[in-house]
Amino acid sequence: MKIKQLAAMVAVLASTPTYAAIETSAGTANVDLRLRYETVDQDNTLDTAHALTLRTVANFKTKSHSGFYGFVELENSIALLEDYNSTQNGEAGYSVIADPATTELDQAYVGYAANGLSVKVGRQVITMDNHRFVGHVGWRNDKQTFDAVSATYAASEKLKLSAAYITKRNRIFEDARDIDSSDILLNAALNTEFGTVTGYGYLLDQDEGAVIDTYGARLAGAKSGVSYQVEFATQTIEAGANEFDTSYLLLEAGTKVGDVTVKAGYESLGSDDGQAGFATPLATLHKFNGWADQFLGTPGVGLDDMYATVAGKASFGKWAATFHSYSANEASDTVDDLGSEINAVLNTKVSGFPLGIKAAVYSAGDIKVDTTKLWIWTGYKF
Repeated sequence: MKIKQLAAMVAVLASTPTYAAIETSAGTANVDLRLRYETVDQDNTLDTAHALTLRTVANFKTKSHSGFYGFVELENSIALLEDYNSTQNGEAGYSVIADPATTELDQAYVGYAANGLSVKVGRQVITMDNHRFVGHVGWRNDKQTFDAVSATYAASEKLKLSAAYITKRNRIFEDARDIDSSDILLNAALNTEFGTVTGYGYLLDQDEGAVIDTYGARLAGAKSGVSYQVEFATQTIEAGANEFDTSYLLLEAGTKVGDVTVKAGYESLGSDDGQAGFATPLATLHKFNGWADQFLGTPGVGLDDMYATVAGKASFGKWAATFHSYSANEASDTVDDLGSEINAVLNTKVSGFPLGIKAAVYSAGDIKVDTTKLWIWTGYKF
């Protein structure tokens, strides 16, 4: 049956490569299909994981009436090959690939947009800045959304204010692992001649869990052919009777050499005496600290990540490669070297259809195990 489903889906994809939203008198509908193969091989007793999944997203946005509109989105993920541990399918003998088979009401909200003000009430995607602290984790099949009230206001041509109150975190592991919370997000971004300056406060309160308060500032811009990011944040974590204080630092610079973009950076997720590391539980974590996903949770000793990226375009598509060197922010007697990692990706088109190939090779240090991951995917939108 799964082979028949795959054959039928491929036939649909091959029928027409034209992408276009569906316009109706009531609003606009979109459908997004993504077929992806992923494999994970780890140097441990777990079996090598293989997953072939088809993720379908269908949404509809009504036309606006006096500034008000509605939006609803359904998301479905099926496993055509399920030799992997989704964390929900009982296949604990395989390495984890966090794409459970599921069907969810992904988004459903009422919105208002007029005179520089945008308000949303209901289940929705919320992202802030570069997704380091608040993101949608769109790389996984069941992306992260929030039950929330959110608002943005363009106070002027240069100043944008954003705020949200979250009552539930709809995470990437199906409904069973969603988290009730009382989270407050505050963000103010000012465009200046040096770039965008952002100040933020993210006050996360998980029901029957940790309270994490983060305050920080960020500068992202470009000048004279050089791009740069500078960011610093402080964090207090209250976990039961314990309280920890940590900090975050990002320094990055890049430039173009011919048709190639070169970037180098240093990201530090601090530690409180080796007991707790800086945490970003709402982030699009796959985007940071390596695609092998070895540091989705910061170790107690913290994490310092020195990295360099080269990226460019060629006749065969867009490509990029990154090298990471990891170390403890506060080393212990037994944990200092946290390993290294090489990432590479190619995005191209075949007969008008997107084709992506991505790989991550992690070499373990004092903790973790050697891990290799590979992805191949295509998709279709209409």
